[in-house]
Amino acid sequence: MIKHRGFPGRLPGTDFQFTIRRANPKGATPIIRRERYRDRRGVDRAADAAFVRALWEHFGAEPFARGNLDAGRLSWLFGREVLPAEEPFDPQSYDAMLVLDVAAARAAFPDAFDEDAW
Repeated sequence: MIKHRGFPGRLPGTDFQFTIRRANPKGATPIIRRERYRDRRGVDRAADAAFVRALWEHFGAEPFARGNLDAGRLSWLFGREVLPAEEPFDPQSYDAMLVLDVAAARAAFPDAFDEDAW
């Protein structure tokens, strides 16, 4: 499992994790598309925005390996702002390649790209 050094481990002041410490011996948790409803709590939206910001700062628009990125956090963005970068895509692999859809991410989380917001 690739460890993304320098990637934030969690949203500061919360228990929303962005990375995992070690690989699961039974295999990676599959990445699924989770529906984001309009009535989500503000802190949930803030965690998504901070995660998008971290993805942008570390990878930009380049493909990246899933590695130690948290499957739960990726699942909130998968299929919209984070897309598979390879076919066939294995949602249960630590080596799966993903890519940030910058246009979709900017539309959904404009503050994540605003230098003054952070």
